[in-house]
Amino acid sequence: MLQDQPGVARIKHLKVRNFRALQNVEFKDLTPLTVLLGANGSGKSTFFDVFAFLSDCFRDGLRNAVDKRGRFSDLRSRGQSGPITFEIAYTDPIDPRLIRYHLTIDDRAGRPIVAAEWMQWKRGGYGAPFRFLDYAEGRGRVITGEVPEPEDQRTERALAGPDVLAVSTLGQLAENPRAKSLRDFITGWHLSYLSANDARIIPEAGAQEHLSRTGHNLANVIQFLAENHPQRLNAIFATLRRRIPRLEAVNPVPLPSGHLLLEIRDAPFADGVQARYVSDGTLKMLAYLVQLNDPAPPPFLGIEEPENFLHPKLLYELAEECQLASARSQMVVTTHSPFFLDALHPKQVWALSRNEQGYTQAQRVAGIAGIAELIAQGASLGQLWTEGFIQSGNPW
Repeated sequence: MLQDQPGVARIKHLKVRNFRALQNVEFKDLTPLTVLLGANGSGKSTFFDVFAFLSDCFRDGLRNAVDKRGRFSDLRSRGQSGPITFEIAYTDPIDPRLIRYHLTIDDRAGRPIVAAEWMQWKRGGYGAPFRFLDYAEGRGRVITGEVPEPEDQRTERALAGPDVLAVSTLGQLAENPRAKSLRDFITGWHLSYLSANDARIIPEAGAQEHLSRTGHNLANVIQFLAENHPQRLNAIFATLRRRIPRLEAVNPVPLPSGHLLLEIRDAPFADGVQARYVSDGTLKMLAYLVQLNDPAPPPFLGIEEPENFLHPKLLYELAEECQLASARSQMVVTTHSPFFLDALHPKQVWALSRNEQGYTQAQRVAGIAGIAELIAQGASLGQLWTEGFIQSGNPW
């Protein structure tokens, strides 16, 4: 398992209250690569949506993020009446000390509001944590500067309304580098829902730096890599050829219509074929490798169920590629695949299930009795799961 790397923002702890099935869950000591295991309906997709929701809040505003998902009452855990809260403890590239960000949202007269929002840390390894940003319903105070101190002056700044996030607004100002760092971190999150059908789309020509959520611009990103990072692209193709030995080359071909055709050639044929005639597995593996080898990767990358359409024997190798990529981006992956699990350490895997009240509960696999001993004797995680040693990840 790869160790944490300096200069990379990392979420260490995450607490969620009253967000759909996540009525009261906490994830402690998150690793650079975190994998969620669980049955359908166990809360994996909801955990994924925590990151999508926060990113939408920072990009588009709280009200738009809520409206995108229905009503506020649709987001609140069923049977509950309190507010929704998120709390993230993280380190940023500016400073390795732990910062805690808390967001509480509620509704008032049918409109979502920011009931509480704060950031806190403690200076060094001593003293009590203090809040250097503290807001509620559009009003509050902030300590400006690179290294906030408890005795520093707090500046009162009113926001445009009770539904405005302080970090999103104040993080646009250079005088608030801590808020800016968090804002940049969250708006940079990328959640991947790669689709083989979308990867077959023939887009308009033109290089693009980053793969979209669905992978519809795969040909454009390969063109960008060919023009700007040919060595990285060659490394991607070399890895792909190891995983799919008969594959020879992948080329973006400009068309007279102004579009870009992705052509893939496999042995022993001299001519390539269009991406729309290539197997789903080959296209998805290519897209994942392009995503994981982005020259300027997102600070956080989420991948949901990568095993869909991939041959089981490719999943161990894909998990290895995710391990390598997690040195540059924090990653969360949801999976049902024992083959993907086989490449992981028990500390990286969390098993999700529903409790008797219908809410999600989470357990780190490394904490399950007997797992460490069985791994030491040569068992693999995928084997232990399929044989019932990880009960909370089973569909019954």
